[in-house]
Amino acid sequence: MSQHGKWTADDVPDLAGKTIVVTGGNSGIGFEAARQMARKGAHVILACRDTGKAREAVAQIHTLQPSASLEAMQLDLASLESVHRFARDFAAKGIPLDVLCNNAGVMAIPRRTTAEGFEMQLGTNHLGHFALTGLLLEPLLAAPAARVVTVSSTAHKPGRIDFDDLQGEKTYRKWIAYAQSKLANLLFAYELQRRLDAAGARAISLACHPGYSATNLQAVGPQMSGSRIAARLMDLGNRFFSQSAAMGALPTLYAATAPDARGADYIGPDGFMENAGHPKKARSTARSHDREVARRLWEVSEQLTSVRYALPVPASS
Repeated sequence: MSQHGKWTADDVPDLAGKTIVVTGGNSGIGFEAARQMARKGAHVILACRDTGKAREAVAQIHTLQPSASLEAMQLDLASLESVHRFARDFAAKGIPLDVLCNNAGVMAIPRRTTAEGFEMQLGTNHLGHFALTGLLLEPLLAAPAARVVTVSSTAHKPGRIDFDDLQGEKTYRKWIAYAQSKLANLLFAYELQRRLDAAGARAISLACHPGYSATNLQAVGPQMSGSRIAARLMDLGNRFFSQSAAMGALPTLYAATAPDARGADYIGPDGFMENAGHPKKARSTARSHDREVARRLWEVSEQLTSVRYALPVPASS
Protein backbone atom coordinates (compact mmCIF):
# COMPACT_ATOMS: atom_id res chain seq x y z
CA MET A 1 0.00 0.00 0.00
CA SER A 2 1.05 3.61 -0.55
CA GLN A 3 1.80 5.86 2.40
CA HIS A 4 -1.86 6.98 2.26
CA GLY A 5 -3.15 3.43 2.48
CA LYS A 6 -4.17 3.38 -1.19
CA TRP A 7 -3.71 0.30 -3.38
CA THR A 8 -1.23 0.86 -6.22
CA ALA A 9 0.47 -1.19 -8.92
CA ASP A 10 3.28 -1.88 -6.45
CA ASP A 11 0.77 -3.96 -4.45
CA VAL A 12 0.34 -6.45 -7.30
CA PRO A 13 1.65 -9.72 -5.82
CA ASP A 14 4.32 -11.93 -7.34
CA LEU A 15 2.85 -13.48 -10.50
CA ALA A 16 5.75 -15.77 -11.46
CA GLY A 17 4.51 -18.90 -13.20
CA LYS A 18 1.13 -17.42 -14.16
CA THR A 19 -0.16 -17.01 -17.71
CA ILE A 20 -2.39 -14.03 -18.39
CA VAL A 21 -4.28 -13.00 -21.53
CA VAL A 22 -5.19 -9.33 -21.98
CA THR A 23 -7.45 -8.49 -24.91
CA GLY A 24 -6.61 -5.14 -26.43
CA GLY A 25 -3.30 -5.12 -24.59
CA ASN A 26 -1.48 -2.95 -27.12
CA SER A 27 -2.70 0.40 -25.81
CA GLY A 28 -4.40 2.28 -23.00
CA ILE A 29 -5.62 0.42 -19.96
CA GLY A 30 -4.83 -2.98 -21.46
CA PHE A 31 -1.24 -1.97 -22.13
CA GLU A 32 -0.74 -0.63 -18.62
CA ALA A 33 -2.29 -3.71 -17.04
CA ALA A 34 -0.16 -6.01 -19.19
CA ARG A 35 2.98 -4.03 -18.37
CA GLN A 36 2.44 -4.21 -14.62
CA MET A 37 1.55 -7.91 -14.57
CA ALA A 38 4.61 -8.71 -16.68
CA ARG A 39 6.68 -6.59 -14.27
CA LYS A 40 5.52 -8.89 -11.48
CA GLY A 41 6.63 -12.01 -13.30
CA ALA A 42 3.60 -13.24 -15.28
CA HIS A 43 3.79 -14.43 -18.86
CA VAL A 44 1.41 -11.98 -20.53
CA ILE A 45 -0.22 -12.55 -23.91
CA LEU A 46 -1.36 -9.40 -25.68
CA ALA A 47 -4.38 -10.54 -27.69
CA CYS A 48 -4.94 -7.82 -30.28
CA ARG A 49 -6.61 -7.24 -33.63
CA ASP A 50 -3.50 -5.59 -35.06
CA THR A 51 -0.52 -7.86 -34.42
CA GLY A 52 1.88 -5.17 -35.63
CA LYS A 53 0.72 -2.81 -32.89
CA ALA A 54 0.82 -5.69 -30.41
CA ARG A 55 4.46 -6.40 -31.27
CA GLU A 56 5.26 -2.71 -30.91
CA ALA A 57 3.68 -2.79 -27.45
CA VAL A 58 5.72 -5.86 -26.53
CA ALA A 59 8.89 -4.08 -27.67
CA GLN A 60 7.94 -0.98 -25.67
CA ILE A 61 7.41 -3.00 -22.50
CA HIS A 62 10.69 -4.82 -23.07
CA THR A 63 12.43 -1.44 -23.27
CA LEU A 64 11.09 -0.64 -19.81
CA GLN A 65 11.41 -4.17 -18.43
CA PRO A 66 13.92 -6.26 -20.41
CA SER A 67 13.18 -9.45 -18.48
CA ALA A 68 9.41 -9.30 -19.05
CA SER A 69 7.82 -12.42 -20.54
CA LEU A 70 5.44 -11.29 -23.26
CA GLU A 71 3.79 -12.61 -26.38
CA ALA A 72 1.62 -11.09 -29.11
CA MET A 73 -1.27 -13.10 -30.55
CA GLN A 74 -3.87 -12.08 -33.13
CA LEU A 75 -7.45 -11.73 -31.93
CA ASP A 76 -10.27 -9.82 -33.61
CA LEU A 77 -13.27 -9.88 -31.29
CA ALA A 78 -15.47 -8.72 -34.17
CA SER A 79 -14.89 -12.04 -35.92
CA LEU A 80 -15.95 -15.33 -34.34
CA GLU A 81 -13.61 -17.12 -36.74
CA SER A 82 -10.73 -15.16 -35.24
CA VAL A 83 -11.96 -15.88 -31.70
CA HIS A 84 -12.07 -19.61 -32.45
CA ARG A 85 -8.60 -19.50 -34.02
CA PHE A 86 -7.15 -17.71 -31.00
CA ALA A 87 -8.70 -20.27 -28.64
CA ARG A 88 -7.31 -23.15 -30.71
CA ASP A 89 -3.86 -21.58 -30.79
CA PHE A 90 -3.89 -21.07 -27.03
CA ALA A 91 -5.16 -24.61 -26.40
CA ALA A 92 -2.27 -25.93 -28.49
CA LYS A 93 0.12 -24.56 -25.87
CA GLY A 94 -1.26 -27.14 -23.42
CA ILE A 95 -1.03 -24.83 -20.42
CA PRO A 96 -3.53 -23.51 -17.87
CA LEU A 97 -4.79 -19.93 -18.15
CA ASP A 98 -4.60 -18.11 -14.82
CA VAL A 99 -6.19 -14.79 -15.77
CA LEU A 100 -8.29 -13.67 -18.72
CA CYS A 101 -8.75 -9.90 -18.89
CA ASN A 102 -11.69 -9.11 -21.16
CA ASN A 103 -10.51 -5.56 -21.75
CA ALA A 104 -10.77 -4.65 -25.44
CA GLY A 105 -13.71 -2.63 -26.65
CA VAL A 106 -15.17 0.10 -28.83
CA MET A 107 -17.15 3.10 -27.65
CA ALA A 108 -19.92 5.24 -29.15
CA ILE A 109 -19.14 4.56 -32.81
CA PRO A 110 -21.42 4.99 -35.82
CA ARG A 111 -23.40 1.84 -36.54
CA ARG A 112 -21.16 -0.86 -37.94
CA THR A 113 -21.46 -4.63 -37.92
CA THR A 114 -19.10 -7.49 -37.11
CA ALA A 115 -18.19 -10.29 -39.50
CA GLU A 116 -21.30 -12.15 -38.34
CA GLY A 117 -23.56 -9.12 -38.69
CA PHE A 118 -23.80 -8.20 -35.00
CA GLU A 119 -23.96 -4.54 -34.03
CA MET A 120 -20.30 -3.69 -33.51
CA GLN A 121 -20.39 -2.47 -29.91
CA LEU A 122 -22.44 -5.40 -28.61
CA GLY A 123 -20.55 -7.78 -30.89
CA THR A 124 -17.08 -6.67 -29.80
CA ASN A 125 -17.60 -5.65 -26.20
CA HIS A 126 -19.90 -8.50 -25.16
CA LEU A 127 -20.42 -11.27 -27.71
CA GLY A 128 -16.77 -11.55 -28.71
CA HIS A 129 -15.68 -11.80 -25.08
CA PHE A 130 -18.55 -14.17 -24.27
CA ALA A 131 -17.36 -16.52 -27.01
CA LEU A 132 -13.70 -16.14 -26.09
CA THR A 133 -14.28 -16.94 -22.42
CA GLY A 134 -16.38 -19.99 -23.26
CA LEU A 135 -13.79 -21.32 -25.69
CA LEU A 136 -11.02 -20.80 -23.09
CA LEU A 137 -13.02 -22.36 -20.26
CA GLU A 138 -11.03 -25.61 -20.22
CA PRO A 139 -7.60 -23.97 -19.66
CA LEU A 140 -9.20 -21.57 -17.18
CA LEU A 141 -10.64 -24.42 -15.14
CA ALA A 142 -7.29 -26.23 -15.33
CA ALA A 143 -5.59 -23.37 -13.43
CA PRO A 144 -5.41 -23.56 -9.62
CA ALA A 145 -7.51 -20.42 -9.10
CA ALA A 146 -8.24 -18.67 -12.40
CA ARG A 147 -9.86 -15.28 -12.74
CA VAL A 148 -11.97 -13.84 -15.54
CA VAL A 149 -11.94 -10.04 -15.35
CA THR A 150 -14.45 -8.22 -17.54
CA VAL A 151 -14.02 -4.48 -18.00
CA SER A 152 -17.28 -2.55 -17.90
CA SER A 153 -17.94 1.18 -17.46
CA THR A 154 -19.98 3.66 -15.44
CA ALA A 155 -21.81 4.05 -18.75
CA HIS A 156 -23.63 0.83 -17.87
CA LYS A 157 -25.88 2.84 -15.53
CA PRO A 158 -28.42 4.03 -18.14
CA GLY A 159 -28.06 0.77 -20.01
CA ARG A 160 -30.92 -1.60 -20.77
CA ILE A 161 -30.91 -4.84 -22.74
CA ASP A 162 -33.32 -4.34 -25.62
CA PHE A 163 -34.14 -7.88 -26.63
CA ASP A 164 -36.61 -6.57 -29.23
CA ASP A 165 -33.84 -4.66 -31.01
CA LEU A 166 -30.62 -6.11 -29.62
CA GLN A 167 -28.59 -5.27 -32.72
CA GLY A 168 -29.92 -1.72 -33.15
CA GLU A 169 -31.49 -2.53 -36.51
CA LYS A 170 -34.68 -0.59 -35.86
CA THR A 171 -33.20 2.34 -33.95
CA TYR A 172 -29.53 3.02 -33.34
CA ARG A 173 -28.10 5.58 -30.97
CA LYS A 174 -24.39 5.13 -30.40
CA TRP A 175 -24.32 5.99 -26.70
CA ILE A 176 -27.38 3.87 -25.92
CA ALA A 177 -25.75 0.96 -27.77
CA TYR A 178 -22.56 1.49 -25.79
CA ALA A 179 -24.46 1.54 -22.49
CA GLN A 180 -26.23 -1.69 -23.47
CA SER A 181 -22.90 -3.38 -24.22
CA LYS A 182 -21.38 -2.30 -20.90
CA LEU A 183 -24.45 -3.51 -19.00
CA ALA A 184 -24.12 -6.78 -20.89
CA ASN A 185 -20.52 -7.05 -19.62
CA LEU A 186 -21.76 -6.92 -16.01
CA LEU A 187 -24.68 -9.26 -16.55
CA PHE A 188 -22.22 -11.73 -18.10
CA ALA A 189 -19.63 -11.37 -15.33
CA TYR A 190 -22.17 -11.96 -12.56
CA GLU A 191 -23.93 -14.82 -14.36
CA LEU A 192 -20.59 -16.49 -15.07
CA GLN A 193 -19.80 -16.38 -11.35
CA ARG A 194 -23.15 -17.99 -10.53
CA ARG A 195 -22.44 -20.78 -13.02
CA LEU A 196 -18.91 -21.28 -11.73
CA ASP A 197 -20.37 -21.53 -8.21
CA ALA A 198 -22.92 -24.08 -9.40
CA ALA A 199 -20.09 -26.15 -10.87
CA GLY A 200 -18.03 -25.93 -7.68
CA ALA A 201 -15.20 -24.41 -9.72
CA ARG A 202 -12.18 -22.70 -8.19
CA ALA A 203 -12.20 -20.05 -10.91
CA ILE A 204 -13.93 -16.74 -10.24
CA SER A 205 -15.47 -14.02 -12.41
CA LEU A 206 -15.12 -10.33 -11.54
CA ALA A 207 -15.83 -7.01 -13.19
CA CYS A 208 -14.24 -3.59 -13.03
CA HIS A 209 -14.32 -0.16 -14.60
CA PRO A 210 -11.54 2.39 -15.16
CA GLY A 211 -13.39 5.60 -14.38
CA TYR A 212 -12.66 8.41 -16.81
CA SER A 213 -9.23 7.56 -18.15
CA ALA A 214 -7.30 9.06 -21.05
CA THR A 215 -7.01 6.38 -23.74
CA ASN A 216 -7.45 6.01 -27.49
CA LEU A 217 -10.96 4.68 -26.91
CA GLN A 218 -12.52 8.14 -26.83
CA ALA A 219 -11.06 9.15 -30.20
CA VAL A 220 -12.35 6.29 -32.35
CA GLY A 221 -16.02 7.30 -32.48
CA PRO A 222 -15.36 10.91 -33.57
CA GLN A 223 -12.79 9.71 -36.10
CA MET A 224 -15.23 7.24 -37.63
CA SER A 225 -18.03 9.80 -37.80
CA GLY A 226 -15.72 12.53 -39.08
CA SER A 227 -16.80 14.95 -36.37
CA ARG A 228 -14.03 17.45 -35.63
CA ILE A 229 -16.08 19.05 -32.84
CA ALA A 230 -16.61 15.72 -31.06
CA ALA A 231 -12.94 14.88 -31.50
CA ARG A 232 -11.93 18.23 -30.01
CA LEU A 233 -14.28 17.77 -27.05
CA MET A 234 -12.92 14.29 -26.36
CA ASP A 235 -9.37 15.63 -26.55
CA LEU A 236 -10.17 18.43 -24.11
CA GLY A 237 -11.84 15.97 -21.75
CA ASN A 238 -8.79 13.73 -21.82
CA ARG A 239 -6.49 16.67 -21.19
CA PHE A 240 -8.30 18.33 -18.31
CA PHE A 241 -10.73 15.91 -16.65
CA SER A 242 -9.38 12.39 -17.02
CA GLN A 243 -6.85 10.36 -15.10
CA SER A 244 -3.96 8.55 -16.75
CA ALA A 245 -4.30 5.15 -18.35
CA ALA A 246 -1.90 3.85 -15.68
CA MET A 247 -4.35 4.91 -12.96
CA GLY A 248 -7.29 3.63 -14.99
CA ALA A 249 -5.65 0.21 -15.12
CA LEU A 250 -5.57 -0.15 -11.33
CA PRO A 251 -9.12 -1.59 -11.01
CA THR A 252 -8.23 -4.21 -13.63
CA LEU A 253 -5.01 -5.05 -11.81
CA TYR A 254 -6.80 -5.26 -8.47
CA ALA A 255 -9.52 -7.55 -9.86
CA ALA A 256 -6.94 -9.72 -11.61
CA THR A 257 -4.44 -10.08 -8.76
CA ALA A 258 -5.48 -8.77 -5.33
CA PRO A 259 -5.70 -11.61 -2.79
CA ASP A 260 -8.86 -10.21 -1.22
CA ALA A 261 -10.81 -9.86 -4.49
CA ARG A 262 -13.80 -12.21 -4.67
CA GLY A 263 -16.08 -13.60 -7.32
CA ALA A 264 -18.77 -11.15 -8.52
CA ASP A 265 -16.82 -8.18 -7.14
CA TYR A 266 -17.07 -4.96 -9.12
CA ILE A 267 -14.00 -2.76 -8.76
CA GLY A 268 -13.75 0.93 -9.62
CA PRO A 269 -11.91 4.13 -8.64
CA ASP A 270 -12.56 5.59 -5.19
CA GLY A 271 -12.74 9.26 -6.22
CA PHE A 272 -15.68 11.59 -6.86
CA MET A 273 -18.37 9.81 -8.90
CA GLU A 274 -15.84 7.00 -9.43
CA ASN A 275 -14.20 9.05 -12.19
CA ALA A 276 -10.67 8.71 -10.85
CA GLY A 277 -8.70 7.36 -7.96
CA HIS A 278 -7.46 4.13 -6.45
CA PRO A 279 -9.37 0.84 -6.67
CA LYS A 280 -12.20 -0.07 -4.31
CA LYS A 281 -15.25 -2.30 -4.41
CA ALA A 282 -18.02 -0.45 -6.23
CA ARG A 283 -21.74 -0.94 -6.81
CA SER A 284 -23.46 -1.47 -10.11
CA THR A 285 -27.11 -0.90 -10.95
CA ALA A 286 -29.98 -3.14 -9.93
CA ARG A 287 -30.44 -3.97 -13.62
CA SER A 288 -26.94 -5.47 -13.69
CA HIS A 289 -28.03 -7.93 -10.98
CA ASP A 290 -31.29 -8.96 -12.68
CA ARG A 291 -30.91 -12.73 -12.84
CA GLU A 292 -33.73 -13.26 -15.31
CA VAL A 293 -32.28 -10.76 -17.77
CA ALA A 294 -28.81 -12.27 -17.25
CA ARG A 295 -30.11 -15.77 -17.93
CA ARG A 296 -31.94 -14.63 -21.05
CA LEU A 297 -28.92 -12.70 -22.33
CA TRP A 298 -26.75 -15.75 -21.72
CA GLU A 299 -29.11 -17.95 -23.75
CA VAL A 300 -29.27 -15.40 -26.57
CA SER A 301 -25.47 -15.06 -26.53
CA GLU A 302 -25.08 -18.83 -26.82
CA GLN A 303 -27.47 -18.90 -29.76
CA LEU A 304 -25.80 -16.01 -31.57
CA THR A 305 -22.21 -17.22 -31.06
CA SER A 306 -22.87 -20.98 -31.06
CA VAL A 307 -20.57 -21.17 -28.03
CA ARG A 308 -21.99 -23.14 -25.12
CA TYR A 309 -20.36 -23.37 -21.73
CA ALA A 310 -19.85 -26.71 -19.99
CA LEU A 311 -21.24 -25.24 -16.77
CA PRO A 312 -24.53 -25.99 -14.99
CA VAL A 313 -27.36 -23.50 -15.03
CA PRO A 314 -27.66 -22.01 -11.53
CA ALA A 315 -30.84 -22.68 -9.59
CA SER A 316 -33.40 -19.89 -9.65
CA SER A 317 -33.44 -17.78 -6.50
